[in-house]
Amino acid sequence: MRCQRPISVLLSAIAGIALFSCVANAPISPANLRPTQQNTASSNLRSVYSESLAAGGSVFRLDPTASAIRIYVFRGGAAARLGHNHVLSAPRFEGYVYVPRSGAAEARFDLEFRLDELEFDKPEIRSHMSAAYSGELLPQDIERARQHMLGEDNLQAQRFPFVRVHSLQIVGESPKFVAQVRVELHGQQREIWVPLNVEGLPEQVSARGSFVIRQTDFGIQPYSLLGGFVAVRDEVLVEFQLAGA
Repeated sequence: MRCQRPISVLLSAIAGIALFSCVANAPISPANLRPTQQNTASSNLRSVYSESLAAGGSVFRLDPTASAIRIYVFRGGAAARLGHNHVLSAPRFEGYVYVPRSGAAEARFDLEFRLDELEFDKPEIRSHMSAAYSGELLPQDIERARQHMLGEDNLQAQRFPFVRVHSLQIVGESPKFVAQVRVELHGQQREIWVPLNVEGLPEQVSARGSFVIRQTDFGIQPYSLLGGFVAVRDEVLVEFQLAGA
């Protein structure tokens, strides 16, 4: 009889892992959102940076096909080994960099992408990573994880579809800079500092770097079950390599 309680706890934990991977909410797609939500933001950016170009200097439009944005979500809790780390990518985004005649230290940039357009756990990405990520996931498990993360219990992508990054100031000299940026996520804004390695100016721009955000700083509650026995870590890593001309 004494072994029944550990077995029941283990079964509950396994059920929780299945819930984390398999909860199916209403499908998340651009079709679920109003057209104004899909189009207004990017058209505003184009207008702003067209005005900047008219004022002098150079404007670079970032190219998603020559760039990479990766978002790493980490498993946590006492039963972390039973879960999965996830890597998300943004195949489409809108981004601009403005470099005035006075130089890169006076530059500014904007980047935005949609949560409902993120790609989850692409095999060609995971296969080139360490053992903690290299295991291939079943398509149905990937889709269920996507529905859960973007659903009403987590990122609420239907209510808050956009992630936006806007530079406030840039400090440093080529190729090493640090930028103070305002990040908008889940309808909230926070300011952080991001190190940047920038090359290619003045003919083109190539920038790479990374930063960490905490989900709770944006009012997002990371997944947790059984007092944290099964959980997703609060910290999320964002890595980027951006190119524009």
